[in-house]
Amino acid sequence: MTSGPAQEQRLRDLARLRRVKDRIDREYAQPLDVESLARGAHMSAGHLSRAFKAAYGESPYAYVMTRRIERAMALLRRGDLGVTEVCFAVGCSSLGTFSTRFTELVGMPPSVYRRAASQEAAGLPSCVAKQVTRPVRVRRSVRNEEAPAPEPSLA
Repeated sequence: MTSGPAQEQRLRDLARLRRVKDRIDREYAQPLDVESLARGAHMSAGHLSRAFKAAYGESPYAYVMTRRIERAMALLRRGDLGVTEVCFAVGCSSLGTFSTRFTELVGMPPSVYRRAASQEAAGLPSCVAKQVTRPVRVRRSVRNEEAPAPEPSLA
């Protein structure tokens, strides 16, 4: 393995991407957009998006929304806030977008999750409840989905 200029640049880019990811983890409830994240990392928005997706498997925007939904799940499990309050508390500015993304990631609307989570997580320590109820992509949004690759023919 050589340690040439290309490898050094790749390591610098990975360090910048980690800082972007850490910033998203810290500031998920703040207004974040790819352009401001890219400026902070001294990258173009396009390069940041491509590099982030290559490194972490999802775009910066998708990662921000996943973080927000994870936090929303925790707030909804507590049960003392309504869906609209949770939406704005996690940094979403549109209840419709929040509900749509929540449903895509969790598999049910936030109001249904709120009712079900209070029963499911009852009696579990919060650290276990967080792990058990972590969102996973149930289905991908059709607008972002690539066409499936054709199956190879054995004939």
